[in-house]
Amino acid sequence: MIKNQWYVVLSSKELKDKPIGLTRFGEKLVMWRTKNGIACIRDICAHRGASLSRGKIVEGHIQCPFHGFQYDSNGRVVLIPANGRNSKVPENFKVKSYKVKEKNGFIFLFYGDEEKAPDKIPFFDWIDDSFAYDELKDPWNTHYSRCIENQLDPIHLPFVHYNTIGTGNRTVADGPVVEWFDTDKMRFYVFNRKDDGTPPKKPEELKGQKSKVYLEFIFPNIWQNHISDKLFIVAAFVPVDEEHSLVYVRQYVKLTGIKFIDKLIATLSIPFDRIVLHQDRRVVETQIPKKSSLHMDENLVQGDLPIIEYRKRREELIRQNN
Repeated sequence: MIKNQWYVVLSSKELKDKPIGLTRFGEKLVMWRTKNGIACIRDICAHRGASLSRGKIVEGHIQCPFHGFQYDSNGRVVLIPANGRNSKVPENFKVKSYKVKEKNGFIFLFYGDEEKAPDKIPFFDWIDDSFAYDELKDPWNTHYSRCIENQLDPIHLPFVHYNTIGTGNRTVADGPVVEWFDTDKMRFYVFNRKDDGTPPKKPEELKGQKSKVYLEFIFPNIWQNHISDKLFIVAAFVPVDEEHSLVYVRQYVKLTGIKFIDKLIATLSIPFDRIVLHQDRRVVETQIPKKSSLHMDENLVQGDLPIIEYRKRREELIRQNN
């Protein structure tokens, strides 16, 4: 994982009025809502190792289900019932806490050194409440980097999605043209066509050519397929551990400007999005190794340019922050 990054880890609608246990970055965490926002700490009691997420919320604190120890949002025990409510709690009764924020219906967790956390949360800032959306969540048995790379891959469409979004047998990819914004946002255009015997055009031959349809990725784990200014797909690739991920896919719609109709359109699109996603998952879960890196035993081609750019930048961020 890349440290010192804000990661999407959960959809807001999954965290209600009860604590929730989740595994992210290979660690078991517990998350709950407080009057000041969202708390997230390790899901293990400092007393005898019970799962805190099985407990309940008491006056904003999470209570261990085993012996009633209460934890605040900083991971400190504030009450040991067996010692009495007026007894001082020793300093060693604490667990690690995590900085979390909520934005655009997602919960973001800062993975790394909290003092290095920037105030700005990475997202597509032009998305606002005028859009309706619906979403799906899908578990993948692979590293989150492989999930991301699948969405940066324009040359798999006619084969993996031959009967959905890849119809037309457009196997030749002119480009892709990759642009970088603010060092950690990548946008790319690709022009797929049928094979007429001519080689694919190089990115420099397509300089200046753009399309309203493009793909965009923001480090560390969010992506969008911009179909139009009123219709697009956003995905978040959540690292569970080294071999498992969660993929959240959202269909954003503002086609009619009438919220409930646009919401219905988004909801009706979800079954198709799931079919497409499962076509990807069936293949990506077979890739060896499960985790990608800049230097590995693969032979890449011109159409893999967005993946190459992603791997280079990811390697730089890992070197800088890990």
